[in-house]
Amino acid sequence: MSEFAFDVTKENFQEKVGEACMQVPVVVDFWAPWCAPCQTLKPMLEKLAEEFKGRFLLAKINSDENPEISQYFGVRSIPSVKVLFQGQLVDEFNGALPESEVRAFLERIALPGAEASLREQAAELVTAGDLDGALTVLIEATRQAPEDEATRLDAIDVLIQLGRNDEAQQLLAGEYTAEADRANALRARLALAAGAADVAPLEAKLAANPDDHATRLELSAAYAAQSRFREALAAALEVVARDRFFDQGAGRKAMLNLFEALSGEQHDDLVREFRRKLSAALN
Repeated sequence: MSEFAFDVTKENFQEKVGEACMQVPVVVDFWAPWCAPCQTLKPMLEKLAEEFKGRFLLAKINSDENPEISQYFGVRSIPSVKVLFQGQLVDEFNGALPESEVRAFLERIALPGAEASLREQAAELVTAGDLDGALTVLIEATRQAPEDEATRLDAIDVLIQLGRNDEAQQLLAGEYTAEADRANALRARLALAAGAADVAPLEAKLAANPDDHATRLELSAAYAAQSRFREALAAALEVVARDRFFDQGAGRKAMLNLFEALSGEQHDDLVREFRRKLSAALN
């Protein structure tokens, strides 16, 4: 039995969950032996509980054997995950999510650890525009926790922003089983960076002929290669708005490629904004 993941029954619920959650978030996994999705989610949560090393605890409750607890928490389908902290229900989800989404969920609710604090420092440096400083912090974080895929991908993201694409490509050549979606998104970002071009001549050409949709799409790609993602999306959206059928829907395809490359928490708000705008333009 792990110190971070354990079975819970009605008899030990107060000790294992009620008391423990006053100190650390307790992730309560309601499962049953006959539930196929549960057999996917439960071992994933157990593995992550070991990886997070006490930043949260995992309480596994067989809902068939403990119907009173399931009823108390309003569990209507399984797997169902509830998070208790300091005596309160603070978050939850239902169903067997992909590991990348489960990991992101746990990062939100878990107590901060040494690796997390370094990642936070790096994120603050990125926001402040100090990419070199952020990379230095992330290199130290990966040295401390070489198995932490999320931190390695943070470093790759910064390398791309610095234009050090060969180094980013080399790091992305490895396997990212826990963060596969984000790794694929960064690979898509690198593909965008391959389309780097000087934006000034393209902007001048477009100013002379605003209906030159091909040039506008070239400009969108050039913006994206410089990590000017809002401008890249806006340019592609403008093509959709002016002529959605241009080059077999090239404007829409460009936006979808950008959405894929920007998938991940860092750009969520931007992607949501332009998904809404694209939907409005197409309707």
